[in-house]
Amino acid sequence: MTAAVPATELSIETTGLSKRFGHQLAVDGVDLAVPKGSVFGFLGPNGSGKTTTIRLMLGLAVPTGGSVRLLGEDMPRQLHGVLPRVGALVEGPAFYPFLSGAANLHRFDAADPHVPAATRKARVRSALERVGLTHAADKKVRAYSLGMKQRLGIANALLAPRDLLILDEPTNGLDPQGTREVRSLVRSLAADGATVFVSSHLLAEVEQICTHAAIMSAGRLVAQGTLEELRQGGQARIRVVTPDAGTAAEVLSRLGLSAATSPGGAAPGGGGVLYAPLPGAAGNGEAAPEAVVAALVAAGVRVRGFAIEQVSLEDRFVALTGEGFDVVQ
Repeated sequence: MTAAVPATELSIETTGLSKRFGHQLAVDGVDLAVPKGSVFGFLGPNGSGKTTTIRLMLGLAVPTGGSVRLLGEDMPRQLHGVLPRVGALVEGPAFYPFLSGAANLHRFDAADPHVPAATRKARVRSALERVGLTHAADKKVRAYSLGMKQRLGIANALLAPRDLLILDEPTNGLDPQGTREVRSLVRSLAADGATVFVSSHLLAEVEQICTHAAIMSAGRLVAQGTLEELRQGGQARIRVVTPDAGTAAEVLSRLGLSAATSPGGAAPGGGGVLYAPLPGAAGNGEAAPEAVVAALVAAGVRVRGFAIEQVSLEDRFVALTGEGFDVVQ
């Protein structure tokens, strides 16, 4: 959908990436292109292949076919050189429940041979502060809420400077305040120059923090590009509010517009609501907005509301996958 980006400008590139489990093709020929410095939303209904794709990218699973490049390097051949530059939270965090949050991070940091032990305490303290867990640093993880564990998982991904962050459902289990904090954190990471790859099925999360997105459906990549490019892939429509819905539908039909009544029924203030897709350029010919309004009025239709609505990201998601977003604010 979007113009090709040179490989040197990509943080993640997959070509024909596939994974089969027995007779099931969980990931089917995925070609991802994630630009450097982007906040990239990886969207799809539950079970669409998002997490399996992430596991393939990180070398946690072996692909059946295709290739992966992270930060310009072939995976998994260059895995040991690449992974120290990548922070990841995949399929929820796993910690020692009998240790405190800080002690868990100390153990994970000590397992990383690429970071100096002398600055470990400072790194752990900084990571906890960045995710808002300083107050719970000495509390045992078994007493953490799901949202606190999620934030601790993100802190673990931030123990060392990263060029790429891969976060699988990072706001899972968070309350609205925690969700806002994670959004702010993701923005700050991108502002610092990192590429952030966020897997999610939440519309609000994606539209508020992402610059680019890709949509998965049944293991296949069905669209990718900037958010604006994804929205433009759909079709604008007109919205008419009128008590004369039947006559209005006839007028729209004569203009070549296929009208449908809103499932919501009556509109606030009275009248029914009709929607009709606008073919081609919305400003030309008989389907131009002013021409539609003039035709409705000439036919005696009482127009109580008229608008041109551009397609939303949710509209595109539904059109491409047949499923809706879970909309959480």
